[in-house]
Amino acid sequence: MEIILKTDIKGLGYKNDLVDVKPGYGRNYLIPQGFAVLATGSNKKILAENIKQAAHKAEKIKTEAENTAAKLAEVTLEIKAKIGDSGKIFGKVTTLQISDALAIQGFEIDRKKISISVPVEGAGEFTADIDLHREVKTKVKFVVVGE
Repeated sequence: MEIILKTDIKGLGYKNDLVDVKPGYGRNYLIPQGFAVLATGSNKKILAENIKQAAHKAEKIKTEAENTAAKLAEVTLEIKAKIGDSGKIFGKVTTLQISDALAIQGFEIDRKKISISVPVEGAGEFTADIDLHREVKTKVKFVVVGE
């Protein structure tokens, strides 16, 4: 079943992408929730026109994302966590903590666009992946220190 995404969906695609999904997933979840529309001929024409009109705006957004990625490459965040005698942290470092630390540095990045690939179990230096744009992805370093 071919659909057009109305929003970014992690693992599936980005807004205005034409994707193939299983019919049940499209009919029972994506379309009723308003995340997608059926890819009919008229909807494809509307999509083409929307993409054509948004091309200039999209280029500006991509340039801003590239500038932000360049600035983020130089930043090292400090995340404070309670650390036990064995060196392990209590709880875990979340994307919300990284998002808050970025906000303190002056970067407004939604926590949903941040992912931590390696589990953070103790103090040390780690990296988090940030998806700024469909074509711009970057990594940010963060250091976990004891409180």
